Amino acid sequence: MESVLSRYENQITILSDYLEEFPETDEPVWILGRQHHLNTDKSKLLLDISARLWFTYRRKFSPIGGTGPSSDAGWGCMLRCGQMMLAQALICRHLGRDWQWEKHKKQPEEYHRILRCFLDRKDCCYSIHQMAQMGVGEGKSIGEWFGPNTVAQVLKKLALFDEWNSLAVYVSMDNTVVIEDIKKMCWSPPQSSSAAHGSAHLHRSALGRNKNTAGFCTGWKPLLLIIPLRLGINHINPVYIDAFKECFKMPQSLGALGGKPNNAYYFIGFLGNELIYLDPHTTQSFVDSEENGMVDDQSFHCQQAPHRMKIMNLDPSVALGFFCKEECDFDNWCSLVQKHNSVTG
Repeated sequence: MESVLSRYENQITILSDYLEEFPETDEPVWILGRQHHLNTDKSKLLLDISARLWFTYRRKFSPIGGTGPSSDAGWGCMLRCGQMMLAQALICRHLGRDWQWEKHKKQPEEYHRILRCFLDRKDCCYSIHQMAQMGVGEGKSIGEWFGPNTVAQVLKKLALFDEWNSLAVYVSMDNTVVIEDIKKMCWSPPQSSSAAHGSAHLHRSALGRNKNTAGFCTGWKPLLLIIPLRLGINHINPVYIDAFKECFKMPQSLGALGGKPNNAYYFIGFLGNELIYLDPHTTQSFVDSEENGMVDDQSFHCQQAPHRMKIMNLDPSVALGFFCKEECDFDNWCSLVQKHNSVTG
């Protein structure tokens, strides 16, 4: 009983420290398509943010490529942000947007399987190893910093091998989303991993670990839509700010990849003219799965106050993310975009 009370008191302490970081305001906070009010549901806001999977620099993992780096500190921040965006898509796909994480609470098997996709091992399909090596095909040496578009292209290629999640990944070109192309891709039969091109270095075990034991499914493939954008030349153009903020209000929102030169952040929402983000620039030790397949997940959730940054300080190169589990979600997203365009002219 005492341990339960102690745990509860610790949660209250963390919560009170966290809430002091937010200003007193009547303005709503938007987090990945959900609205929160600081004056009425601060605790829900905390739970919503802490439920997001948080990937940071790690050290002491097996050397990438056998002889490469055993830590991504200093160069892997955009890769970690890409992992966070993709992980949010997988959470929405298997557990739903409103799933909540609670410390020490038993989680479903799907949750641990999602986590295992991102562990820092060469046989995990979205590991730092796979992403760094896939980046070589995009002209990036192992240990070199990625931009938002590069990480989007890497995720698109790696998803071809991921039969369990069976995502259709569409990366827009030239600020354009071609609706017909997306619908054709999402309704086409799943591609076998053996038919994917340009990725011979993907570890064979990663394929086996992420096979869909139920076989191929038919119908709409859940869509991960990534839209790389440039919102200005050297600085963000103020004319884009309202539209950028509007994206975080959409129910399909997966946030945005971006930050400052050579410093990537995962933006999950906003309050007023400040962006709220998860910061990967913390170096933690490698965590592996246990024999029963479970993962000690305490270091994969940020239980501190989230960082905030003024939108005008954002580097203009970003990548927006959206997840459409069903075709109706994509149709709704198209309607929201078209509606906003007609209002703004």
